[in-house]
Amino acid sequence: MTATTAGAGRIPRQRSTVRFADLLRLGTTGLRARPVRAVLSALGIAIGIAAMLAVVGISASGQARLNDQLASLGTNLLTARAGMSMFGEQTILPPDTVGKIRLVEGVESASSIGLLVGVNVFRSELVDPSATGGIQVAAADLDLLHVVGGTVRSGVWLNKATGTFPVVVLGSTAASRLGVVAPGAQVWLGGRYFTVVGILDPVPLAPELDTSALVGLPLAASAFEFAGNPTTVYERSADAAVGSVRRLLPGTVSPQSPGDVAVSRPSDALAAKNAADQAFTGLLVGLGSIALLVGGIGVANTMIISVIERRREIGLRRALGATRGHIRAQFLAEALVLSALGGVLGAFLGSAVTAVIAILNGWPVAIPPAAIGIGLVSTLVIGAAAGLYPAMRASATPPTSALSS
Repeated sequence: MTATTAGAGRIPRQRSTVRFADLLRLGTTGLRARPVRAVLSALGIAIGIAAMLAVVGISASGQARLNDQLASLGTNLLTARAGMSMFGEQTILPPDTVGKIRLVEGVESASSIGLLVGVNVFRSELVDPSATGGIQVAAADLDLLHVVGGTVRSGVWLNKATGTFPVVVLGSTAASRLGVVAPGAQVWLGGRYFTVVGILDPVPLAPELDTSALVGLPLAASAFEFAGNPTTVYERSADAAVGSVRRLLPGTVSPQSPGDVAVSRPSDALAAKNAADQAFTGLLVGLGSIALLVGGIGVANTMIISVIERRREIGLRRALGATRGHIRAQFLAEALVLSALGGVLGAFLGSAVTAVIAILNGWPVAIPPAAIGIGLVSTLVIGAAAGLYPAMRASATPPTSALSS
């Protein structure tokens, strides 16, 4: 027979392949045989993914709450306060400050409070005068709540009639520290009793009002000789004009020494606080990544033990014609399935924790889909890395030694 005839009579050698369905079935064989071990191994991955997703989800929910809060309160509120002079002395704002600010182009509204120095408020006249509780007493313009976006939790706000009588409106924190739960109570203010007519909700853009006891300007002038110098001025302007108004306010309030006036935007403080929270979130994500890495090590350990325990199975499959590639694919698929189960469980747990915490805090539930996708992909990558060495070790097992052991 010639070489041509011999070559023509050969049967083409076909490459051995494993169908995906068979590979998936083989990849779950070890998991179905030892479900408790599989669950415990997957739990390590699940905890890491749940921690990372919960941290990111809670942070995103907090950010969504801040965005909603800023959208409702506005970012166009500016405050002007008396600063320090070049000689280090505390300056004061002139009584006509609010009127000047209202004349600035772009300003929509302005209001102010003026601290009453040396005037304190107590629950009764029997309280130790030094136990002020950090509560300040201030005279307030009637349109203050409108400008700062505040609301009255119970009772009423000051008006032209009540502003001339010994009545007071308490900030939320001030009311709590004084033990006042409802309007109608009396407090000892400046050496006389005042009737509480209202209690405010917390004011996010003017937190100093939360610890304030507010009285009307006419009463402050007659009872405490208030000269009308504001301590803090609140100003609302059109969104597009915030930058220009911010530059004009110091010179408008104090033309001779603009540097003595400190202008700020309260919403910037909220954004800065959120930025700090985001930095802390990055730290927690790092800790979650460590937990995920530990879970991957657990998967690798489980797969190595599985290879050792299933040497006979590996040898039998090799003897029946399975290639090294088939063995590698089987154990790599098993590691991927194990990691995927942990990733799905972790995504569910992390989403559940985020939802519960957001609902308890009254935040919108915000779980970035990208975070879930990245988390699941991370589990597969870690699963592949964790299963690579055990899979290569299994494929390198000689059939004869495996069957004889």
